[in-house]
Amino acid sequence: MTDIDTKVRLAAFKWLEEQCQIYGDTLPRKVLEQGFIFQSKQIHLIGPQGIFIPKGLSIPLTITTSPNSPYDDKDIGDGLFHYKYRGTDGQHRENKGLREAMIRKIPLIYLFGIGVGKYVPEWPVEIVEDNPSALTFTVAVDEKKNWFGESNAVKGTYPLRNETDIDAKRRYLTVQTRQRLHQQRFRERVLQAYQEQCAMCRLRHPELLEAIHIIPDSEPKGEPIVPNGISLCNLHHTAFDRFVLGIRPDYIIEVRGDILEEEDGPMLRHGLQALNNQKIILPRSRKDCPDPDRLSDRYEKFKKFILN
Repeated sequence: MTDIDTKVRLAAFKWLEEQCQIYGDTLPRKVLEQGFIFQSKQIHLIGPQGIFIPKGLSIPLTITTSPNSPYDDKDIGDGLFHYKYRGTDGQHRENKGLREAMIRKIPLIYLFGIGVGKYVPEWPVEIVEDNPSALTFTVAVDEKKNWFGESNAVKGTYPLRNETDIDAKRRYLTVQTRQRLHQQRFRERVLQAYQEQCAMCRLRHPELLEAIHIIPDSEPKGEPIVPNGISLCNLHHTAFDRFVLGIRPDYIIEVRGDILEEEDGPMLRHGLQALNNQKIILPRSRKDCPDPDRLSDRYEKFKKFILN
């Protein structure tokens, strides 16, 4: 007899993959609340509490971190995630459920809140340690490969895995996930500051917007903070990165001279040439505006590129 819990989990993994293809890395809460249909039953992926057990299951399906929570996924130096118990009672149903998932090596979905009503899903994750004295569980990210495959979902079985070096792989994947989440949170804060529009052309489709770093994050002044970011559409992000245009410290756009002299149709005229000497759209809050010193550093690189 197949395990209904396993089938639901594998169906959830496949459903999340489909939703991420539609919405990108960040999913709206309403999509997670609605969930999907499994054998004529609605399976929700998120609830009012952080540890969520859908109706009909005994083991949690998801754990959720609030964007405003200071402790749910705290990093204490080992690179893994540390998720807080529900309350202080280790025998609470939800805490017992996560403990059971750890013992049975049952995979979960981690929903990381990066903004109001916005979550980045990561799956599969596993509980790898119970820390009663700290009231936390240690969570590691596992490999996605084959977890949402049709054959596994139909059979109701988890894929066979080679346990060799699995701990090292989990740590690597978890560190990568943490770095990606930092970037997602940076993007969310920047787009929110710019009211989800391109600072150059006012395009208001978030799926076509990116939070660019004025100074790359690989450099000393490249912190993932809003004053080091600007909300740009795909076109203008690439134009900024490739020095097709630059932004002066006074927020004025400067299009490269050779681009201004080209003749190539409406996209060139309206999408690039018309931006020359225009001021970028700024956030309402002065503290969120691009840092003039960082813009100055970047603008110097733009001028050097033109001279070469």
